[in-house]
Amino acid sequence: MNPPAVHCHQIHRHFGNGDTRVHVLRGIDFTAASGQITFLAGPSGCGKTTLISVIAGLLQPSSGSVSLFGRDLASMPPDDAVRLRRKDIGFVFQQYHLIPALSVAENVAVPLLAASMKRRDALEQASAILDKLGLGDRLHQPPARLSGGQQQRVALARALVHQPRLVICDEPTAALDHETGHRVMELLAASAVHPDRAVLVVSHDNRIFHFADAIAHMDDGIITHIDHPNATTTA
Repeated sequence: MNPPAVHCHQIHRHFGNGDTRVHVLRGIDFTAASGQITFLAGPSGCGKTTLISVIAGLLQPSSGSVSLFGRDLASMPPDDAVRLRRKDIGFVFQQYHLIPALSVAENVAVPLLAASMKRRDALEQASAILDKLGLGDRLHQPPARLSGGQQQRVALARALVHQPRLVICDEPTAALDHETGHRVMELLAASAVHPDRAVLVVSHDNRIFHFADAIAHMDDGIITHIDHPNATTTA
């Protein structure tokens, strides 16, 4: 049996010191299963983005531990942790973080080029996933010539192109219409069906909640309860 994709134990995270200290995460216990899409839902400011940043290794927890696919992040040598993030994690930021000087296809190819794939092959793979997201006619344009929704899809393509084991998305459908958002979630769902992969989504968009295998609800830095909307019950 595969270990959980994500396991958090008593994660605390604060910012500042003394009288200015702000506690954002207050003892998070959380598991995201392999082979599933797990949502994090809750009001703005409840700690969702901080939690996924800790899970991805972009922020260090003040205390507690995070394991990805059975490997404890804190105990890993720094070089191994960097390789894990580069190879096994795809992250979709709310701000997109596209590189202005590169074309759309080149932006998406960055993870493949970082893994030493030949440029031609990397651009072919980037073009193929962009086509699936309806951006096949934008390959050679700079990001500045795209709408916010189109840039969001480019960021998603970049996160998926190297087939990471864990895809983490911060509001992936926020700037998208219903049809495009549905297409994006279908692509994410296809990534999560593999038994050694998982998708973790932060979202306020209840139009896509039916894609979730589990929804962890957060409030004030803790997880209050978890729903399993697609679970079947037997008499």
